[in-house]
Formats: sequence, C-alpha cells, structure tokens
Amino acid sequence: MPEYAAASRLPTGPTGLGTSALHLPVPGPPPGPPPAPRQLLAPIPYVEREWGDGSYPPLYCPETVRDDPALGAEVDRRLVAWAEKVGLHAGRMDEFAATGFGRLAMLSHPDSDDPDLLLVAAQMNTAWWAADDYYADETDLGATPTELPPRLALVMSAMDPPPPAGVYTERLEEAIEADPVLVSLRSATDHLSRHATPSQVMRACNTTFQMYVSWTAYAAWRYLETPPPVWRYLAARQHDSFYTSMTLIDVVAAYELTANLFYERRFHTALMQAGTASVIVNDIHSAEKEAADELPDSNVVLLIADEEKCSIREATERAVVLHNDFVKGFETSQRELAAVPSAELQRFLRGAQGWMAGCLEWHGTSSRYHS
Repeated sequence: MPEYAAASRLPTGPTGLGTSALHLPVPGPPPGPPPAPRQLLAPIPYVEREWGDGSYPPLYCPETVRDDPALGAEVDRRLVAWAEKVGLHAGRMDEFAATGFGRLAMLSHPDSDDPDLLLVAAQMNTAWWAADDYYADETDLGATPTELPPRLALVMSAMDPPPPAGVYTERLEEAIEADPVLVSLRSATDHLSRHATPSQVMRACNTTFQMYVSWTAYAAWRYLETPPPVWRYLAARQHDSFYTSMTLIDVVAAYELTANLFYERRFHTALMQAGTASVIVNDIHSAEKEAADELPDSNVVLLIADEEKCSIREATERAVVLHNDFVKGFETSQRELAAVPSAELQRFLRGAQGWMAGCLEWHGTSSRYHS
C-alpha cells in the first residue's frame, strides 16, 4: 500500500486504552495555517427546533452557530453585483436580491468571517440554484424536461472545460457565453479555483456532475407524468442533495481535508446523511410552491402524500421523521468518527453541522419560501 494511502486510512479497529498499537501512524502537521482552535473541533449541540408556524413536529438539528446580519448583507451586496455582471436573473434582480444567498453562506459557514471566501459559497450555490430554476424546475422560466439533459452537458463543459477541438470549441464558447446560467457557473468555478486546491475544485465539479444524473431522472418522471415511488426518489435525492454545497466547507474555512479522507466510506456516508437531511428541509419548505407548477417536480412530501393517500400535513410530518432519522444517523456517524486523529476531519464534521443548522435557519426566513 502506498505510504500516503496508509497514512490517511481511517481506523477500523477498536479504540481506547491499550489499542494504540492497532492504529496506523498519521503524518505530522502539514505546513500552512496553525491548527484549528478547539471551538472549531468540538461538536455543536443538537436540539429540537420549531419551524414554519410552529404547529408541526420539531426538526432535530444542530443549533445555529452564528447569525451576523451585517456580514450576510455584505456578502449579498457582492453577490448581487456579481449576478448583474454575469447577466444572471436579468429582469428579476429585486426578487433575487431578496432571496439572500449571501445570508445562506454566512449562516451555513460559521467558521469563516471572510466575505470573499463566503462569496465563493454564495456564488456556487446561486449558480446551482439558477440551473435548477431555469433548466429543471420552473416552467415559467423556461424549464422543460426534454431540454434538461443537453443543457446539463453544457454545464459540465462550462465548469470543466474540455480540451480544444478547433472550430467546435468556438461554437461551444459561443453557446456558453450566450447563456447567463452557464456564465455564472463558469465564473463561480473560476472564483472557487482562486481559493481552492485542484483537488477541491474537481471535488466540487464531480459532485455537481453526479448530482445531474439524478436531475435527468426527475426530468423523465416529469415528462412522462409518472411520479416515482418514494424509495426510488430518495435513492436519487441522496445523490442530489446539499452534500454538493457541503463540498465547499473546507474551502470557505481556508483549509483542506485530503481526498483520501473526504472519500473514505464512513466519512462519505456521514456527509451524505447531513446533505440529505438538509435537502429534506428544502423539500418541506418547497412543497406548496412545487405543487402549484403546471408540471410538478418530484418532492418527498408530495410523493409521500400520493403514495400513502394521506394529507399534505400528514406527509409533511412523515418527512420530518425522515429528516430527523438522517440527522440522528449523522450524529451517530460523527460520534464514531471522533476517534479519527485528524483535526481537519473533525473540523469538517462540525462544518457539516453548521451547514445543517444554517440551512434550516435560512429556509425559515428566505423570501424564496415565504413570498
């Protein structure tokens, strides 16, 4: 086994007194910033949190770590200026500005107070959401299921440019430059590249492309008007979740969790649990809006209601239970991973907690879900 692989492998045997000989050695601290302060490694407390009008069962979630309106407003100011520059949301800028993706970045990345680093997350999330709105979900914005797959192929080329192909590349560039969504994705990825390592950039790109496999499934279900069973939807949704957004946690906080740790199965499962829990929060808050579309998109609340022949309220309550189970699964994973002697891994796990908490806080206040 190569030395770097052995050093980054997570412990799979017992832990505790008398078992040190069973652990593989870990490398010394790499050059760079000093170790993270203790408060950035300690887990965030979990609580039951009220949401909506307070009449539904609570969502089990970590506490919100930080709500700094001034910092969120500064990130939003920079974000709106960027969106205007790349031509995104033309004619809808007031609506976009009120959504508060800068506030989302401030809430969900509490271990960074650098507006430019927070802007990386705000831009990437804005661009991902724009592709979702204009390509996948919002019929009145031109989303259509038959056009979604070829549009997503261009997204991949905008974020991860293919090798030059002469005149064909010129045509590709013309198509990208004519589409504000593609311009925003390329611009956001460029900004990410200025703060991230090549590994972190490709991590974000490849996770995005993984997410798009699920989007094509949604398009087929939407076009055929055949809602999937809940189990099939969740199988797709777990690979189309806020896991994608969470890939930026260490970039925004100015450190790096190495690829061999990031993709190790137990950590990967934990981050998928966190990402899925947060995306169920999105489904719960989006259910009413998505049900009103002339071609309703897949949504766990709507699918539970259809499959179980129950009311939207009952389906929402079942979705809350599902969310809470995923959070408790992450809590168990985090506890099991606490023995791993990596400050970066522990910090990333806490960052995922911060993301879940900030995501819930933002969904409860954003005009996107309360207009």
